Amino acid sequence: MKEYILKPNYSLKTNSRIDFNELNAAQFEAVTTTEGPVLVIAGAGSGKTKTLVYRLAYLVQQGVSPESILLLTFTKKSSQEMLRRAASILDHRCEHVSGGTFHSFANVVLRHFSDAIGYSRSFTILDRSDADELIGLIRSQLSHVKTDKRFPKKSTIGAIISMAVNTTRTIPEVVSTEYPQFIDYTEDIDRIRVGYQTQKKTGNVMDYDDLLVKLVELLASNSEIRSELQRTYSYIMVDEYQDTNRVQSQIIEMLVNNQRNIMAVGDDAQSIYSFRGAHFKNIIDFPRHYDGCRVIALEQNYRSSQPILNLTNAVIRSAAQHYEKTLFTDRPDGQLPVVVETPDENTQSRFVAQHILSLRENGIALRDIVVLVRSGWHSNDLEVELQSRNIPFQKFGGFKFIETAHVKDVLAYLRLIQNSSDVVSWTRVLQLIDGVGPKAAAEFWDALSEIRRTGELPRRFIQKKYGPDLQTLTRLIFGSMSDSPGVTLDRVIEYYTPLFRVSYDDHSKRVSDLDSLRSIAGRFSTLDLFLSEISLEPPDQHAEAVADDFDDEKMTISTIHSAKGLEWKVVFVISAVDGFIPSFQSFGDMAQLEEERRLLYVALTRAKDQLYIVKPNLDGASGAFNRFPGITFSKVSRFLEDLISNGTYTEKWILRDERPKRFGLKPRSTPALPEFGDDAPPSDPSRKKYFF
Repeated sequence: MKEYILKPNYSLKTNSRIDFNELNAAQFEAVTTTEGPVLVIAGAGSGKTKTLVYRLAYLVQQGVSPESILLLTFTKKSSQEMLRRAASILDHRCEHVSGGTFHSFANVVLRHFSDAIGYSRSFTILDRSDADELIGLIRSQLSHVKTDKRFPKKSTIGAIISMAVNTTRTIPEVVSTEYPQFIDYTEDIDRIRVGYQTQKKTGNVMDYDDLLVKLVELLASNSEIRSELQRTYSYIMVDEYQDTNRVQSQIIEMLVNNQRNIMAVGDDAQSIYSFRGAHFKNIIDFPRHYDGCRVIALEQNYRSSQPILNLTNAVIRSAAQHYEKTLFTDRPDGQLPVVVETPDENTQSRFVAQHILSLRENGIALRDIVVLVRSGWHSNDLEVELQSRNIPFQKFGGFKFIETAHVKDVLAYLRLIQNSSDVVSWTRVLQLIDGVGPKAAAEFWDALSEIRRTGELPRRFIQKKYGPDLQTLTRLIFGSMSDSPGVTLDRVIEYYTPLFRVSYDDHSKRVSDLDSLRSIAGRFSTLDLFLSEISLEPPDQHAEAVADDFDDEKMTISTIHSAKGLEWKVVFVISAVDGFIPSFQSFGDMAQLEEERRLLYVALTRAKDQLYIVKPNLDGASGAFNRFPGITFSKVSRFLEDLISNGTYTEKWILRDERPKRFGLKPRSTPALPEFGDDAPPSDPSRKKYFF
């Protein structure tokens, strides 16, 4: 048999020179400033990724060992793309840079040094819903299921515990500020937290938060390991630093060695994830934390026209705390951002849908158009309107692939094959067997050490009604240790299929998900790698509505949070009402209001060529906007009010409804529109009339 050797790709010559002509002056400064702490404030669309890529390549060209460079990002995809692009502008050595997410980096380090924190290397990772299930078990054990008052759900308790971890606060602090309705249960929640931590340690499992917290624990408690990692990574680069939480900033602090070659890249104006624990002060305080830090601002924008940038600059200029920067572009001309006020929500939807069709007729593809909303439900009426006009769209959000029940069932079997101490997975798979209730599950759990030792089910279980099924399950879990992930998954699915068909009425629609899981598993050499990968980087699943006569293109509806980092030629920001943007829930909290301002900034800076801001009049008549009884939202967003009335930054369009009478009924009236405090008559020639 002939052996064929696959060699590395050397098509790009080693020691090739980097062409810096692609960089502007600020980018060049950021790329070539390699020693000491550096903070790069990268404005929206300013070429942040290009700057990181060139700096990676420049360090390698200067003789820095690729393995000594650590690049930390928030998605695996972004780190892989950066390494690929760095290799394309220099050579293959850049592919050996240590790049990945905080969680994947922590996973690698903790598995290597697991003994130092009392874990075995085979620990499994709980996803969010698995963690909630374990919390639910502990909640039941502590007799908090039945109570005279409403006790928080397991998912809420999980969110409280996670928030406490990621913001380095206590349970009482989080409950009193974020969940005051549960203040009477603070001690109970804290007891559940203690039981949750104990059970995870006993079961040799970690949740997402543990990966970061245990890494901090490892680095703080073991100076030899900390020093070893500091020697390994001479240069550290962190992307999207404004999104880091307190724990992540602690990790960076302990990884940085005496040379302090740390570069943080981010944009304070795009810090919008405090609900995930992101700490705005991390990027604001970075220069004070690292003495002698050099701050470099990337202000040249390569995305938007100057009229759009003028508005976005004005919005963020009023922020209470921010780094001074003014975005500019080589595209001085362009359409002013358009402001449209509508009499109600449905007219807003009709305007957006009709103008999307008009844009498409004028050569703009649907895929280049997005509608951005503060909250997912803000687009409910619009979605109906789009469907009625046969306009295909995709809506970003929804369930993740591994959060579907049938996929979680299969993953539970695989996790048990990897780690038979995983109580959450045992609970899930035992409940799938007919006749196995809480009592039988508890008896099985008590006998687990005996079962693990022998690999067989004790005779007292075999005699039960559910005995044969339980015996088959036991042999599956303890008889698959040496198989590849693909083979193991095939065995699991073969066992699971009869249960799958009984458990789900729509099982035929779910089969494709199991086939996808097979395809993913086939790419991995070990079960450990497969389970870690699918837990740390789960693929997304999006809701879609597709029409038949529009080829394959779709426009997008997205929450602003989901749109961060993306761009479109045409952007509609709808429901720009004070109480929606900013959310009324932020009223009275200055920090939250400031984050809402940054959220609007993110929305506006997604636009390349055309930006439309739509504000419906909400007088309580519309059911969708009467969601909160006693609250009426009638003013334009406070972040836009002065800028719109100024007349410098935007153009106003007036709607004229040409719908004829139908079935003897008058069309819904369209009153004279108050132009955000401007009483100029509709005949003003400076205002465009938009006809329905």
